[in-house]
Amino acid sequence: MKLFHGSNVVVQTPKILSGLRALDFGAGFYLTSSRLQAQKWAGAVARRRGAGEGIVNIYTLDDYFRSALKVLEFPTANADWLDFVVQNRKGQIVSSYDLVVGPVANDSTLPVIDDYMDGKYDKEEAVKRLMPQKLTDQYAFLTEKAIQFLRFEGSEQL
Repeated sequence: MKLFHGSNVVVQTPKILSGLRALDFGAGFYLTSSRLQAQKWAGAVARRRGAGEGIVNIYTLDDYFRSALKVLEFPTANADWLDFVVQNRKGQIVSSYDLVVGPVANDSTLPVIDDYMDGKYDKEEAVKRLMPQKLTDQYAFLTEKAIQFLRFEGSEQL
């Protein structure tokens, strides 16, 4: 399986950076199966850091990762996904999983998540508002063990 990582640098050797802002699935190395999403992330990272150009790093994920890793997968932006994302964004979860896979909270979902966190929506209403969204996926590699299943294939400058 091909996965993509957007950055402003070539990342031949992925690392888990724990000091970053609170992310959807916790501290980890994030990828997506969507080249287009990785291109968007690459451009955003280059702008935010004010350095370099957008770069899409390409990896192959070994097919047998599911049998060797502890994987949590969210097929949709459901109530369990919402709770997991909110807890991570509040810094409340330190996951025991090697890899978490599920929808990415994007610009269209963040207002719903923020309103849920602020108590403007109950969980049922928030999930109802999230369900029609067409969200791309994200793969959060949370352990060094999980990263070992990635093979760097190359990179593309935008």
